[in-house]
Amino acid sequence: MRALLCRAWGEPEDLELDEIAAPEPGPGEIAIAVEAAGVNFADTLIIRGKYQEKPPFPFAPGLEVAGTVAALGEGVQSFRVGDPVMGIPGHGGYAEVAVAKASDVFHRPAGFDAAIAAGFPITYGTAHGALVWRADLQPGETLLVHGAAGGTGLAAVEVGKALGATVIATAGSADKLAVAQAHGADHLINYREEDLRTRVKEITGGRGADVVFDPVGGKVFEASLRCAAWEGRLVVIGFAAGDVQQIPANLLLVKNLAAFGFYWGSYRKNAPARVRAQFEQLAAWAAEGKLRPRVSHRLPLARGAEALRLLERRAATGKVVLEVSR
Repeated sequence: MRALLCRAWGEPEDLELDEIAAPEPGPGEIAIAVEAAGVNFADTLIIRGKYQEKPPFPFAPGLEVAGTVAALGEGVQSFRVGDPVMGIPGHGGYAEVAVAKASDVFHRPAGFDAAIAAGFPITYGTAHGALVWRADLQPGETLLVHGAAGGTGLAAVEVGKALGATVIATAGSADKLAVAQAHGADHLINYREEDLRTRVKEITGGRGADVVFDPVGGKVFEASLRCAAWEGRLVVIGFAAGDVQQIPANLLLVKNLAAFGFYWGSYRKNAPARVRAQFEQLAAWAAEGKLRPRVSHRLPLARGAEALRLLERRAATGKVVLEVSR
């Protein structure tokens, strides 16, 4: 099979397209004939040796894929060869065949082509888990979403609306804010041109945001602390700004705030039944038209380095996907 391989820690341009033996599924595993692979920030870390998982060389990056079931490992009964699926192999997705645990494979929602499905699990799993499991977002509450045109941010806008919240979207350009608005955002803030704290207070009549979804971090998170409502909940998703914020506990105390960390991948190991129920809910929302995943860039496997750089420059809106079959 063809695979985009990492042979030593390095940069996206160091990845090599080559032919290797296709992997076989072990007990409890599924081999997926990959049609498309989602591109994630974690892929930029794993090729540099900066991710918590360090596979042996050579390996293909690629956390999430979509395609059809190619082969079943011993004991797998809930899928059949040929089923259209999406899955999370953890790595190995930038290849024509990837292997994932059966618990990390899901039937593809009706109407999703491979590219849409490949970019769905991590972003929507993260958005739903953060807002439901951690923040307990309620109908009628105000949700502030940072990086609202990115993959997880745009998913959070849609999930927030599906949960009945009023959504305030922030981004750094008018074009990105227009994307967030098209996906349901009620209010827009350009944080490069407007004062975040002032605008949130204006929009909420002085009360502040009940829940903050933050994949950006740094100074954006610090401003969020000051515009969160009394008993507000802030969910830390990542640090796209490059700075890991230090949370002043006195601000948490004065306003009875709660700050949560959220890493969706840990639930795959510790609560797989919860993740499967989550995807049943997400598939139902998709069928109802409440979720409309956006893929802004579809590139062939050979242009994997370009795809990773698009993500690093924050040049994409929604997801970047590699179409492996091209």
